[in-house]
Amino acid sequence: MKRWGLTFPLDGISLPAHKEILQEAEQLGYTDAWTMEVDGVDAFVPAALGLSWTTELRIGTAIANVFIRGPASLAQTAAGVNEVAGGRFVLGIGASSPAIVENWNGIEFEKPYTRVRETLAFLREAFTGERVSSETLGVRGFRMRRRFADAPPVFVAALQEKMLTLAGSASEGVIINWLAPYDVPKVVSVAKDAAKEAGRDPEALEVVCRIFVIPTEDENVARFIARRSIAGYFTTPVYGSFHRWLGRGEALLPMQEAWDAGDRQKATELVPDEVIDGVFVMGSPQACLDQIEEYCKNGVTVPVLNFIQTAQDPKGLAALHLKTMKELARP
Repeated sequence: MKRWGLTFPLDGISLPAHKEILQEAEQLGYTDAWTMEVDGVDAFVPAALGLSWTTELRIGTAIANVFIRGPASLAQTAAGVNEVAGGRFVLGIGASSPAIVENWNGIEFEKPYTRVRETLAFLREAFTGERVSSETLGVRGFRMRRRFADAPPVFVAALQEKMLTLAGSASEGVIINWLAPYDVPKVVSVAKDAAKEAGRDPEALEVVCRIFVIPTEDENVARFIARRSIAGYFTTPVYGSFHRWLGRGEALLPMQEAWDAGDRQKATELVPDEVIDGVFVMGSPQACLDQIEEYCKNGVTVPVLNFIQTAQDPKGLAALHLKTMKELARP
């Protein structure tokens, strides 16, 4: 079955109003809906609501932050959502970023790879119902009293080689984002090679990719939105390093230098057009579908569309989201 997903909650739509949105998505042929937690709601509340409102949609967290919850709290929350799911929940975990972990939550963003690796191992053991300890995580003798028949699959968000290797060797899926279709083979090959090395079936590894979609044929507006987003993300250490690894270091250097000098406007203006064209999907519905299909041809098994609307009036967002959801339903 060809999977086809969307990101929710959608901007401008209340959580309760998503009942009709997700049920409509299900009717349109969407197979997946994935949450996120940045500066809006958390990853789990929308997931639990969505699972209770639908019967077929698979719902996952992309991602649940491993730093801002204690390991036991993360396991318990995932177990609670999993009880609602009937086999339709995926726990996606990741390290997030220094801005979210340190600046907003006051927690040191230290050794992210180790934190994700040890949390993944902790969850595996905790979900069996056995007593688990982790010196690295500071956990002593935790045991889940409430049992469930089937533990949720765990996917790992990854950018570069170490985390991609972890995802491929020890999880059921890898979650990727902020890359072009032609970047996908390089990223996926690392995870699949790791799966094979670990004695696992590399073709069974799911590849979830959040794809940023600006559904407008007004190129000036689309590029304005894209430039601001790229300047804000790609100048951070995590994404800057990722795109240097992908081979964009020279192309993005002028933007980075302007940003580091404190000239945000100049940095935004210096975002290369070829980078925008690579990491953003934009244009007519058919043009968008064609670009999304390129991700799938290159190794993405679960495209997760993230709609970025251009409406100035928040009251019009709900209608625009529904229109886009219909236009970009699974071909």
